[in-house]
Amino acid sequence: MIRHFLSTQDWSRADLDALLARAAAFKRTKAGRELVGKSVALLFFNPSMRTRTSFELGAFQLGGHAIVLAPGKDAWPIEFDTGAIMDGEAEEHVAEVARVLSRYVDLIGVRAFPKFRDWSVDREDRVINAFARHATVPVINMETITHPMQELAHILALQQHFGAPERGVDPAQVLRGKKYVLTWTYHPRPLNTAVANSALQIATRYGMDVTLLCPTPDYVLDSRYMDFARANVAANGGSLRVSHDPDEAYRGAHVVYAKSWGALPYFGRWDEEKPIRDAHRHFIVDERKMALTDHGVFSHCLPLRRNVKATDAVMDSPACIAIEEAENRLHVQKAVMAALVAQPGLAIRDW
Repeated sequence: MIRHFLSTQDWSRADLDALLARAAAFKRTKAGRELVGKSVALLFFNPSMRTRTSFELGAFQLGGHAIVLAPGKDAWPIEFDTGAIMDGEAEEHVAEVARVLSRYVDLIGVRAFPKFRDWSVDREDRVINAFARHATVPVINMETITHPMQELAHILALQQHFGAPERGVDPAQVLRGKKYVLTWTYHPRPLNTAVANSALQIATRYGMDVTLLCPTPDYVLDSRYMDFARANVAANGGSLRVSHDPDEAYRGAHVVYAKSWGALPYFGRWDEEKPIRDAHRHFIVDERKMALTDHGVFSHCLPLRRNVKATDAVMDSPACIAIEEAENRLHVQKAVMAALVAQPGLAIRDW
């Protein structure tokens, strides 16, 4: 049975802890041999800077080789619908692409954003699920409607900031009970909910008291991820609540994580959503709000529009760990790739 890395919800807490421990080890010693003689195909249906760099470099540092493809640009356009009559732009079907690449490489990474027209379609995550269905090697989610690699990088940065393992604190427990604010921020365009979905999942998975801060109920995340978060709270402790009041949400927070996203009820009708978004520019992360926190840290997945999402003062402050989180992408991705090519049947925690 092939084990993919599509969502952290598919992996046990013990396995996630083992991945994070392995990533921390890679952070201390970058070079390894886990991918010697192995290769990974990285398919980018959307642009990237950190993801492409960190995956290519990670494979190289472990002795492997990465092949980057941009379907529709330097590779043929791909069809994903079953039973499609392919008389349009697409030249080949994912059924062939996934199986052929599986004969060439040991891992397949996929980055494919929603189309932003119909959420009922986009939430099916058809592109990466099609690759997982047809591939005969592990498939890695490099960001679709979730961003599991960012989740791991984020949690590793928080664990290390709050004292694990350098101060002898159990990494699995160090975040329990911390007040975590996932805040919506303004952006001139409606953006993917992927990082917000993922932040909600992983923060509740690690026992934090999570507040989802957003302008109106229209910006609450999809029920699938709210349900995951509630299940995580039931299994791991902590709490989950929704707030529309920035001052109340920031007060006493230990972590502030910012992201912009579009309101799902307006999906595909963004001209109607824009006035609501424009009316909430004051959700920017600034010095006044951060002063309400309990010496809280700030982070963001990047890229970030300065003085739109967060002020220069916040980004340049010692409380900002966004660069640390970005670096951690390299280390957690190496841990995931190493796990997926390891001896079949070997539990990750038994490496």
